[in-house]
Amino acid sequence: MDNSLNYQTQRLVTLAQNGDESALERLCKVYNERVLRIIRMRMGPELRTKMQSMDLVQDAFISALRSLDNFTYKNEGDFLRWVSKIAENRIRDNFDKIHANKRDARKEIPLNNNSSSTQDTFVGISGPVDNTTPSLIMSKREDLNKLEKAMEKLKPEYREVITLTKIEGFTYKEAAEKMGKGSDAVRMLLSRAITALSQSFEKTE
Repeated sequence: MDNSLNYQTQRLVTLAQNGDESALERLCKVYNERVLRIIRMRMGPELRTKMQSMDLVQDAFISALRSLDNFTYKNEGDFLRWVSKIAENRIRDNFDKIHANKRDARKEIPLNNNSSSTQDTFVGISGPVDNTTPSLIMSKREDLNKLEKAMEKLKPEYREVITLTKIEGFTYKEAAEKMGKGSDAVRMLLSRAITALSQSFEKTE
């Protein structure tokens, strides 16, 4: 996250916590696409057939804004990671609900009546996550779908380290703590993961 966005986020959070509704709307607008990208990377194909990722984005923002008074801004990226954590919990809840319903085939119904996630509203990603993967994170819907398919072919720990560091914006140290590894191990794992993702992306139709 660049310094200008960091300052903007801190200012908007402060205004929103003081009751400024326009600041709330601006926070949603600034982070909508980033949270959408994270959710789509984490949902997986099974959940994407059940509900639209934008539903989870909206649910995550509503929950975050309702509890904004409990949020403390300390460092850059805190707000995005906070909303992402809420979204991750929503994904887990819906995934558990699907598998609970599978115990009775008669309960196996979509979580909503909308079309599949390929019809989600998506206005484009503002740019690559960073210069490490310039050819992988694109602004077109079809490229995002291709990236999702490529990610699904990776080993779970490869998906996790890429999602944490390149999509959610965690530092190597923070990612290491979440993954229970050392920082150097995460760096090496990420290097292998990016290589595997590049190969998978090239082979994905």
